[in-house]
Amino acid sequence: MPHHHHTNPSHPPAARKLLSWRRVVAACAAVAALVLLLAAAPATEDPSRWRSYLMGPLPGGTRKETVAAAVVARSFAGPAASTSSPAEAPLSSLGEINLSARIAPAAAPSMFLVPSSSPTENFDDGSMEEPEHPEIKRNLPKESAPFLKKEPISSGLPTISPDANGEHVMDTKSVLPLTPEAPLWSTAADEELIYAKKEITNTPLTSDDPDLYAPLFRNVSIFKRSYELMERLLKVFIYHDGAKPIFHSPELKGIYASEGWFMRLMETNQNFVVRDPNRAHLFYLPYSSRQLEHNLYVPGSNSIEPLSIFVKNYIDLISAKYPYWNRTKGADHFFVACHDWGPYTTKLHDELRKNTIKALCNADLSEGIFIRGKDVSLPETFLRSPRRPLRDIGGRPAAQRTILAFFAGQMHGRVRPVLLKYWGDKDADMRIYSRLPHRITRKRNYVQHMKSSKYCICPMGAFSVVVPESDVPKLKEILLAIPESRYITLQSNVKRVQKHFLWHPNPVKYDIFHMILHSVWFSREAAHVVGFGL
Repeated sequence: MPHHHHTNPSHPPAARKLLSWRRVVAACAAVAALVLLLAAAPATEDPSRWRSYLMGPLPGGTRKETVAAAVVARSFAGPAASTSSPAEAPLSSLGEINLSARIAPAAAPSMFLVPSSSPTENFDDGSMEEPEHPEIKRNLPKESAPFLKKEPISSGLPTISPDANGEHVMDTKSVLPLTPEAPLWSTAADEELIYAKKEITNTPLTSDDPDLYAPLFRNVSIFKRSYELMERLLKVFIYHDGAKPIFHSPELKGIYASEGWFMRLMETNQNFVVRDPNRAHLFYLPYSSRQLEHNLYVPGSNSIEPLSIFVKNYIDLISAKYPYWNRTKGADHFFVACHDWGPYTTKLHDELRKNTIKALCNADLSEGIFIRGKDVSLPETFLRSPRRPLRDIGGRPAAQRTILAFFAGQMHGRVRPVLLKYWGDKDADMRIYSRLPHRITRKRNYVQHMKSSKYCICPMGAFSVVVPESDVPKLKEILLAIPESRYITLQSNVKRVQKHFLWHPNPVKYDIFHMILHSVWFSREAAHVVGFGL
C-alpha cells in the first residue's frame, strides 16, 4: 500500500486555526469533507524553586507523515476507568510536605532529551507559521528524540508499524494488553457509570438532529445519548493543591491556548465541578504543560528531566495525601496538555502514563504514550485575543480564493521535503514553502494566505482528498480535476462542523469545551470496571 497524502479544501481561516489539532503550521484555511470525529539538562534546578510551585495555597518526535489538504478534525472520544473515594480527606496545603529532598535531577539519560523543538508563542501576529524554540537547535528527528527508537515506552497496547509491503500491522509481542483494574472500593459514582454504560449500549437509533452533522460521527445516536448523560450526571473534582504559575494559571492566547481555555472554563464551571470528591466521576489535574516548560526547563540543557520529576512528585504527593488516586490507580484522573512535551512528562510515573486519561495535542500513536481508545486527541487552537476568541473567524467565498493550494512549515519528516522538491515556490497556484519568505509576507501574511486558499496541504496524515505519495508531482492536476460542485460541498461541510472547535467565554452546547469534556467522560465510562459490591 503506498503512503498516502490527504488533500483538503481550505475553510474559513480563523476557523482553521481553531480546528488544528496539531501545529497551526500544518494548517491553511482548509475546506474538507470531514469524516471522523467522535462517538463514538543535564539540568540542575534549584529544588526550592520547584518546591514553591507545589507548596501553594489551597483553593505533550518523529511523526508518520502523509500529505493532506485537510481540515484536521480529530476524534473526540475514547475510554477511561473508575472514580471516587471513601471519606472526604481534608484539603490541606501541599506546604505541609517538604518535597525538596525528593527533587534532585541528575544527568539526563537519552530518554530525557528534548523530544522535538517546541515552538515559542511569541511570534508575529501577522504570521502563523510554526516557529522554532528560541533555545533549542533544530535537530533531525533521530537526534532530537533518540529514545523513541532505542528506549520505547510501552503504553500497554500493541504497536502499529508498516510491514515489508507498506501495510500497517499490529505488533502484539512487545507489549502487554491494557487491562483496567477494578477500583479498591465502589462508590455511588460507580453505580451512575454502570447506569450510563447500559443506557449508551441500549441507545435506539435517533432521527437526524439539526444541531449535529451525522456523517461526522461514527454513531450519532450513541454520541447524542452519551452527551445527554454527561450533561445530567457528570461530576468533576479539581485538586486545589499547587501554586501558580504551574497550577491554576491558564494561558489563554497563543498556540497552547487549548489547555489554558479548558483549565479556565473547567475551574469556573458550576454545572460539572463538585467540592465533594466522593461524588466525582472524574478528577482533574490542573497543571499546565506550557508553564512546566516555561518555568522548569533549563535553556541549553536539552533535557526535560526536571519536568518529568516535577510531575512524578506531584502525583506521588496527591496519592499520599488523598485516597482517590489509589482507589483506581489514577484511571479516573485526567489532565489536558497542548505543549509538545506534555506526553513526555509522564515518563517517570507508570500509573500516570498508562492509566490516566490524557487529553493531548501531541496525540501521536507512534511515540508509545498516547493510547488509542483511552486518551483524547486535543485540537490545537491558536488565539490572539482572550477577550475575543472568535475574532477573525471566517474567510473569503470560494469564488474569491485565488490560491489553489498552500503550505508553509518546517521541513521535518519524510514527505514534506518531497512536497517542497516538486512544488516549492515554483508555481503561482501552488504556494508551497518551507517558511514564508519575507518578500512574500510583506504583501500577504500567513493568515491572509489561509483566507485566500482553496486547499490546505497537511503533510501529517488526515482525510478527504487522498493522494498517494507517488502522485505528489501530479498534485496540482489532481486538485484542479475536482469539480467545483464537490469543492463547494466540502467547504460547506467544514462550516457545519466548525462550532465544535470554537471557544466561548461562556461555554455553549457542543462547543470545543464540551466536546473535549465529553471525550474524557466517554473514555471514563467506556473503560469503567465494576468494583466490589456492584
